[in-house]
Amino acid sequence: MKRKVFDLRPWARVSRHTQTVLTLPGYVIVDFVAHEVTRPLDVTFGGRTIRVLDNGYRWVRFHPTGSGEGTLGSALSAQLDTSGQPVQVYVDIHLGEGVGSDGLPWTDDAYLDVIGDWQVADQPAGRVTEAHIIDAEDLEAAVRAGLATSGQAQAVWEEAQRVQAALLADTYAPLEVLRRYLSDPYT
Repeated sequence: MKRKVFDLRPWARVSRHTQTVLTLPGYVIVDFVAHEVTRPLDVTFGGRTIRVLDNGYRWVRFHPTGSGEGTLGSALSAQLDTSGQPVQVYVDIHLGEGVGSDGLPWTDDAYLDVIGDWQVADQPAGRVTEAHIIDAEDLEAAVRAGLATSGQAQAVWEEAQRVQAALLADTYAPLEVLRRYLSDPYT
């Protein structure tokens, strides 16, 4: 597994930014605002292309705390446009998480991720209307390379499917944390 620290400050695509780290009960939130972007980022989502990074976009990471190393779980990131509306949610499936001495969250990446399309048209608070599990080939390559066992891969797939279903059912707990955080007039 590769340990990933959620710190977007060195991102080469962004020439001017702010990054704030907040601690809430059960979560560390990293709120990154890309004030000036050298190259926007467009991604493929369900057969179409969406922009997830441009001048004025925010990436907000909701990272759980307390489960520690070796624990299967997930962490939510939301990409927001210039009006503050989420355009995509991105869930990292992991096999361990924590917070470093610098206050930044880390995960032991489990290769699979779940992406969700966030829509506000039918609900003022928004909801995920479409979700996909991505990067299956990365997990397969990790198993072939001996970086993950077949048992870990099965557990990771089950967690990704659980997260996908919870996103679509609007029962994925970090979504409510996202809504509360975004509705706070001081964020």
